[in-house]
Amino acid sequence: MKKWYESLFENYGKNYDNESFTKGTIGECDFIEKEINYDKSLKIIDIGCGTGRHSIELTKRGYNVIGIDLSDSQLKQAKEKAKAQNLEIEFQKHDARKLPFKDDFDLAIMLCEGGFCLMETDEMNFEILRNVAKSLKKSGKLIFTTLNGLFPLYHSVEKFHSSKTDEGNATTCRSNTFDLMTFRDHNITTVEDDSGNKKELECNERFYVPSEITWLLKSLGFKKIDIYGAKLGAFSRNDELTTEDFEMLVIADYDSKI
Repeated sequence: MKKWYESLFENYGKNYDNESFTKGTIGECDFIEKEINYDKSLKIIDIGCGTGRHSIELTKRGYNVIGIDLSDSQLKQAKEKAKAQNLEIEFQKHDARKLPFKDDFDLAIMLCEGGFCLMETDEMNFEILRNVAKSLKKSGKLIFTTLNGLFPLYHSVEKFHSSKTDEGNATTCRSNTFDLMTFRDHNITTVEDDSGNKKELECNERFYVPSEITWLLKSLGFKKIDIYGAKLGAFSRNDELTTEDFEMLVIADYDSKI
């Protein structure tokens, strides 16, 4: 039986690109470039690349990027978009818990919950981080976003999703229940696929508090870990993480001197 995160992305490529949460690509890539000092010699892996929006934008700017995802539909859309722009980008289908890479990349990006926090157990989520760490060179950097566990302690997740439901979005969430023992939000997500068919999925996502993320990354050998509030299309080291931030931005380096 397919997991909810597999069913969600079936035949959901074109509609995904119209979602409001995909509109921050340019600003997010600006931040990534600055973090790696505009060094185009670096090799980048985009984990949970989806329809390739970050991979494509970074490639257009001259970077060497490989995109990986679990969804055939999303990868098909990514390849079509790259071809239409005459870009040569390697998109591969992989489960982020079982990546075939070792010491290959200078930078890993995992944005818009690119797999991490979607898995059904904490152990599976950790396997994603472990595989990402394994894929990086020992001087590598990881930049990712994840759900901020401080937010649901003070706010309703369901009200947040309701406030962000823009006209034209293909997905909506309802019946959210947040479990304080597991820090998981359980909800019913309705998605309209590229053929116009609607389906309802029982989903659950793991929210993390900063101390958990720090401990997990340190256990994998990362030396310097910085966590900020994640603003759509406007990532910045100036945005201190607060209880108002639905997502957190995590920047982890193997080298503490960076």
